[in-house]
Amino acid sequence: MTDETLSIRFFRGKSEIGKSIIIENLTILDLAEDAGVEIPRNCTSGTCGTCIVKLISGTVPIPDQIPPGLDEYLMNEGGILSCCLYPTTSCEIDITPPI
Repeated sequence: MTDETLSIRFFRGKSEIGKSIIIENLTILDLAEDAGVEIPRNCTSGTCGTCIVKLISGTVPIPDQIPPGLDEYLMNEGGILSCCLYPTTSCEIDITPPI
């Protein structure tokens, strides 16, 4: 365990639009809300893909069974689902979908 505080920064393109401290068991979507950043959503279970964002830097593990709202192409483009994935390191997220 490190004393470094983990944070998540949100961007729209090159403009930073919010920042939050990462709290264990909070999804990217939860952390965005904490930062005052609006990410579109619908199912909040990883099925629809409405909440897809682009991971710029950091680590957000994808489960072995990829959620239905995500596929190999989107993941190769940096796509992650903000409603059901959890950052494990400091991250930078572009809320503009990768497609």
